[in-house]
Amino acid sequence: MSINNNRHMNSLFERYLTLWVGLCIIGGILLGKIAPNLSKTLDNMSIFINGAPVVSIPIAICLFFMMYPIMVKIDFGEVIKAGKGGKPVFLTLFINWAVKPFTMYGIALLFLGFLLNQFIGPDATDLVKMPFGLDLAAGTQYGAGQVVLYEGVKMLEIPLWRSYLAGCILLGIAPCTAMVLVWGYLARGNDGLTLVMVAINSLTMLVLYGVLGGFLLGVGRLPVPWQALALSISVYVALPLMAGYISRRWIIKTKGLEWFQEKFLHVLTPLTIIALLTTLVLLFSFKGEVILHNPLTIVWIAIPLIIQTLLIFGLGYGAAKMLKLPYQDAAPVAMIGASNHFEVAIATSTMLFGLSSGASLATVVGVLIEVPLMLILVRFCLRTERCFLENNSQ
Repeated sequence: MSINNNRHMNSLFERYLTLWVGLCIIGGILLGKIAPNLSKTLDNMSIFINGAPVVSIPIAICLFFMMYPIMVKIDFGEVIKAGKGGKPVFLTLFINWAVKPFTMYGIALLFLGFLLNQFIGPDATDLVKMPFGLDLAAGTQYGAGQVVLYEGVKMLEIPLWRSYLAGCILLGIAPCTAMVLVWGYLARGNDGLTLVMVAINSLTMLVLYGVLGGFLLGVGRLPVPWQALALSISVYVALPLMAGYISRRWIIKTKGLEWFQEKFLHVLTPLTIIALLTTLVLLFSFKGEVILHNPLTIVWIAIPLIIQTLLIFGLGYGAAKMLKLPYQDAAPVAMIGASNHFEVAIATSTMLFGLSSGASLATVVGVLIEVPLMLILVRFCLRTERCFLENNSQ
């Protein structure tokens, strides 16, 4: 079986991937309910920074096996070639950093602050951590909140919808740098371009994440989570990238290109999907209790997140068509913009606002909707590939 045949979503397993994802989400929530001690033990196996679980070791292992089969297939000569293509790189950066954070802010503010505010509760409040380095007396007004004493600890009491808004913002300023390689692969996009943009987005996040977060959240003294970002990117992206690059060179040198393509890759093909599904079971076994206790809240938060995802995807895909990009470049451009680096968003919301905050709940909802929604968009890309035939021939 050739690599090209392996890449096609023609197996029973991949064709009904959306169904398997749904079953894994349900299975993960049930696992967390049936065996809470197991899920808590696994969830606690994390690398912590400033009291926040930045890297979950079980999730990191699953992500490695999800990413490695994709990384090892990439010809790094093609990566260099893809990086020289100016239009897709510029378009991806423009959508990710000049458009997406601000549309997320506007859409989330419109729905959470106005259209859905009555359902959330206009008088409902949330207790979040005090901003780092801030020491104010109880009763002091700070922004939209008030400093209160809760169990002897100073907390900031803010409107609940604003806490949800903060979580949405943290998702909007964290473009995907790991899972998007799976979406691009399933959509039969240009793996080289996707990897180039993953690298560029990872570096850009180190510079812009704190700046945009501070501006859009309006929280004084917002720290740039350098350690969390650098560690997360190293574990989730750099580690499988290096393993793929080194092992690819070694295998081709010792076994030859034909053996690598016909034998080795054939064995690896199902590994990405199996690791993706295992990751989902783990994620939802960790966070399932939160989702079960807030079913309607999940709906209110999900509405702006879904609209934002579809809008950004449409902008990216449509702009790629207008710029006459080939389908192999158009699909990754749209996918990268639409998806979020929810691992970083969850870690940052926990670090800034607290594990039980509405902001952290909103980032968990991001996980809940993203995987099924991105799989739907993958199928949409595959069904509209013919619309780019004219571009592909240019």
